[in-house]
Amino acid sequence: MPECQKNLFDIPSDVTYLNCAYMGPLPNETVVAGQRGIQVKQHPWSMPTANFFPDVVRSKALFASIIGAKSDDISIAPSASYGIATAAKNLVVKKGQSIVLLDEQFPSNVYAWRRKARETGAEIKFAKRRDDYDWALSIVEFIDENTALVAVGHVHWTDGSVIDLAKVSRACKAVGAALVIDGTQSLGVMPFDVSLIQPDFVVTVVYKWLLGPYSYGYLYSAPKRQNGIPLEENWITRKGSDNFAGLVDYVDDYGPGAERYDQGERSNFALTPMAIASLELFEKWSVHAVADYLENLTDKAADAAITLGLSVAPKQARSPHMLGIRLNGQDPQAIAAKMAVAKVIISVRGTAVRIAPHVYNDEADIDRFFNVLEDCLRP
Repeated sequence: MPECQKNLFDIPSDVTYLNCAYMGPLPNETVVAGQRGIQVKQHPWSMPTANFFPDVVRSKALFASIIGAKSDDISIAPSASYGIATAAKNLVVKKGQSIVLLDEQFPSNVYAWRRKARETGAEIKFAKRRDDYDWALSIVEFIDENTALVAVGHVHWTDGSVIDLAKVSRACKAVGAALVIDGTQSLGVMPFDVSLIQPDFVVTVVYKWLLGPYSYGYLYSAPKRQNGIPLEENWITRKGSDNFAGLVDYVDDYGPGAERYDQGERSNFALTPMAIASLELFEKWSVHAVADYLENLTDKAADAAITLGLSVAPKQARSPHMLGIRLNGQDPQAIAAKMAVAKVIISVRGTAVRIAPHVYNDEADIDRFFNVLEDCLRP
């Protein structure tokens, strides 16, 4: 993928959209796929019962290929919090043990663990951001024989600083702690392989970096975690559920692998085809190619920020696709509002102005961002 892919999206020429970490735009092909799905529901008399199954299988297979998993390891989840809640329900935490999270972690990967700690008498420990951005070192310092689990992302959502998951995983394995990963801000744009990291659970949604629809996502469960208790008991996850006439013959056995964790109404006839259309683009591009393309843009942005005397994470601590820029005393909310007037769209998260380009951006977008930023920074 050597070139900008803006032609695949409906983005006006006067808009510089650098906010994929907030919401990814839908590719044109994905919109068409969703419209076709809506038309299926519009004419249900033409819809065979087979429509409930093949697209789900295809959707899971596409996502599995992104993380080096098997299709049977994947279940459908409507949100990151749904996946995290499934993990929390199926991980044992005892009184006096600890749960390790990141400071200022996204709340969907915090609230379930707070409940778990209250219910079990466990303690939550928050690893702090170091001056050198070595998140893994901060996390590992908290991991000991009393650690029940670590729940983190691959990057910090506020500024894109990277967590060395291999180092964290080794520390977890050494004491028997579980590892839960929220990949919402990294999967699809950063290489990730479950065989290398060996997490217990990985969750992501598709509406950000995977450029898919809202309210659709995936949960990876390690094989040893696939015999747990789902959040809901629905009919379609049972063996033989494709025999509609036999659904009154109640079956306790679930389908293979992690299928038991699928959300109810997983076949969503509009969202599933949309997710497939978006993931098929990543199948063409490859995650490594996307990461390389975006790294060129964020490196250019980091160099320009440093030239202006602004603060960014050091190169070794940065993700390829997201950059937090700290304005050294300027109000980031005010700056972001001024930039929005100029149709340069970014976010403020924590104390950082966050830029998050994707394949529809190019170097001209980075130049425009800094031209407008310089104007906004002038007294």
